[in-house]
Amino acid sequence: MFKAAVLLSHQYNITIDGEFLGWQVAETTGGIIDALSDACRAVLNLNTVGIIGPELSRESQLVAPFGEKLGIPVISYASTDPDLSDKKTYPTFYRTVPSDDTAASSLVKLFIRYNWTSCSIIYQNDAFGSGGVKAINQAFNQSKLTVTQTVIFDIGYLGFRGDLKVSLVNSPTRIVIVWAESIYTSIILQKALDLNLVGPSFTWILSSSVSFDSFNKTFQENLIGMLLIEPVVGSVVNVPINQTLLDSALNIWQQYENETYPRSTNVDYYALFAFDATWALIQSLQKLCSSTINNSSSCLSFVKSSFCFDNRFNQSNLLLDALSTTQFLGVSGPVQFTSNSTNRINGSYYSLKNLHSVASGLSFVSVLEYVDPGNWRTPLKENVIIWPGNTLTSPSSRALLKGVTLRIGIIRGPPFLIVENITDNTGQTIIQYNGYIWNLLNLLKDKIGFNPIIQLAPSNQTYTQIVQSVNDGAYDIVVGDVTVTSNRRELVGFSNAIFDNSLRIIMRKSPDISVDLLSFLKPFSRNLWILVFATFIYAGILMCIIERKDNKGLESGSILSQFVLSVWYCFGNIVGYGVEFNARTAAGRFLTAGLYILSLILVASYTANLASDLTIAKSQGVISGIDDIKNKKIPNNRIGIRVGTASEDYYLSEISGGNKNYHPLYTRQQMYDELLAGTIEVSFLDDGIAQYVTNDIYCNLTLAGNGFDVGIFGIVTPKQWLYAQDLDVNILSLRETGQLEDLRQKWFEQKHCSDSTVTSTAIEIKAISGLFVTFAVISVLSFLLFLWMKRLMIKGYLSKFICPNKSSTEQKYSIKRRGSKTSQHSQNNQTVLPNFSGF
Repeated sequence: MFKAAVLLSHQYNITIDGEFLGWQVAETTGGIIDALSDACRAVLNLNTVGIIGPELSRESQLVAPFGEKLGIPVISYASTDPDLSDKKTYPTFYRTVPSDDTAASSLVKLFIRYNWTSCSIIYQNDAFGSGGVKAINQAFNQSKLTVTQTVIFDIGYLGFRGDLKVSLVNSPTRIVIVWAESIYTSIILQKALDLNLVGPSFTWILSSSVSFDSFNKTFQENLIGMLLIEPVVGSVVNVPINQTLLDSALNIWQQYENETYPRSTNVDYYALFAFDATWALIQSLQKLCSSTINNSSSCLSFVKSSFCFDNRFNQSNLLLDALSTTQFLGVSGPVQFTSNSTNRINGSYYSLKNLHSVASGLSFVSVLEYVDPGNWRTPLKENVIIWPGNTLTSPSSRALLKGVTLRIGIIRGPPFLIVENITDNTGQTIIQYNGYIWNLLNLLKDKIGFNPIIQLAPSNQTYTQIVQSVNDGAYDIVVGDVTVTSNRRELVGFSNAIFDNSLRIIMRKSPDISVDLLSFLKPFSRNLWILVFATFIYAGILMCIIERKDNKGLESGSILSQFVLSVWYCFGNIVGYGVEFNARTAAGRFLTAGLYILSLILVASYTANLASDLTIAKSQGVISGIDDIKNKKIPNNRIGIRVGTASEDYYLSEISGGNKNYHPLYTRQQMYDELLAGTIEVSFLDDGIAQYVTNDIYCNLTLAGNGFDVGIFGIVTPKQWLYAQDLDVNILSLRETGQLEDLRQKWFEQKHCSDSTVTSTAIEIKAISGLFVTFAVISVLSFLLFLWMKRLMIKGYLSKFICPNKSSTEQKYSIKRRGSKTSQHSQNNQTVLPNFSGF
């Protein structure tokens, strides 16, 4: 197309100083010195006004300064290195192909479209490769995307610097970008295919198109789904181009070199960029000479020398100014330059192509198109994207666990993992697993698709040792009731939470409260009881003095009777129930008012304190929570701590200050046994297991206080594990869908024991049994007093039944005599103790 542009200028009768433009073609081989040498010979042999090319960025970085030295423009159609955009460094350089800065911007928008966050880059070690990586890194950093690693392909010895398989397999991303020329891309792909790195697990994005005819057909299935991003011309993205100019150029090509002419639909895009580069130089020369047409001298003049670097184009500035202001609609789209950049202003387009299997083999099919500075869009002729693995679902950028074989360590500990030995139909004993962790593993396996190799951790290993075994490579991951702690995080990684946890205090159920017959007296102190007793004795004496002459209830009795009734009066008013007579004097009533006030305060205070004491007695246990442990309510050697667990870490850091003065435990069963035997008073246990044990297994164990040292259980993984994100995403998905909560309810909320955490509010008989014993004593004393008062009458009744053989006359006489004596005795008693029966 370079020749076609020059020949077309002949057809259009474009001349410079009356002569048609000529050309010289030099084919470069990638050697930068060879490219410079070809340019140097052309300058020596011809009056050179411009260079179209070179193709490669590493060649342009040397030829462009050479053009500056000579004062002639260098217009490339394929050099994309972003460093070549610097107008100050390369003042005479221009290009019609988009810069890799634009390609990097299009990549960012592609990643955003498919929610990809990271990639690995394989690049060739030259200006094109390093410039592309630099541009991608800058664009990704601005958009908070990540280039996790770069792998250099050395174009000198055609090999990788480093182990490609180790680099890609151990990378946390599964998107691979290849920034290399076509010839090197083919080599890179073949090596990756040999290492089984192309296919369902990786998504490859190429920057250069390659032919797949040379690849073994057995690899075709792996190659399907590969992507290609390449710069295209305006006609591909439905942008106007100069079709007349294109048709004329193609006709010339077909006419002069029919053997190399492809069909119009198969013309390489870089050939069209080359035509526009050539046509831009022709248009600029025409503009330059038309502005100097009235001058008698030639519009072009040169300083010639036998040393090529000493040659100079005299009208350099004029030509560069004309080129910077040239604007036309070319065969690739609108072409326009400015004096501030080497890149064309408009006309940057990209196509995303997807490798499909077609009847003739493998072929790239356009699936998206990009017009800078817009976004990717679906082309008019829509094609479906077939992703690696022959799926229509877009892949993730992260490393996936699907199909990966994992050595999974599991930890015995009901109900997280229940291990049972059962006998199958053949009589062989096999191990059967169940529990929260086992159900979780099955959910993750079905959701992710990894291949598990289950290994039961030895029961004599501590949790710290099991965690260390992941760091040592004994397991790929460990799934169990493993608490995430800062110390463990220094050794290994952890997944998102699989169980929300806290530590609980487990202990024997508190023994029944001891029987205290005088517990009803505890609301008041002994001194207060003495004061209350002295008060109503004092008030009784005072009341007797005040009321004995004026109160009919008192005046007929003896001094002792008056005093006793006065004391009874004061007692009845203090306790708030009154008596059978009332005060008659003003002083007596005033004193009664004082008794009422005492009654109001004393009865209310007694009632409140009694209720409080009974409540405390109901809830009283050995301890009420972790603060009692910290306050040394229980001796340290009576606290059982499992060695090598998060409980030990908490005890050492929060309670003992690093002193291992606890009672060491090595298994949960040892903990339960020693709690029940009374060897230890309390121990620490994870909340889920503690609830399960006290609800379903050991009904005579209970939990004290609320949870403390709140944390989580996580799956133990190697540090910076490349599958960590995939595992975390799937665990979060299980949590969001409620499946983790369903497992928790299944294994931790079933109860076969009575609820040990709920205290009854009912008061038991034994709590106030002393009150009833006291009342029983009072009632017995009352009955004995009654018998004492009626002793003569009772004696008469007993005599009647004891002497049944006496004559009736004697009996009547005896009874009469006794009755008379009794009556007389009664009268005597009444004289001594008037109204005593009222008391």
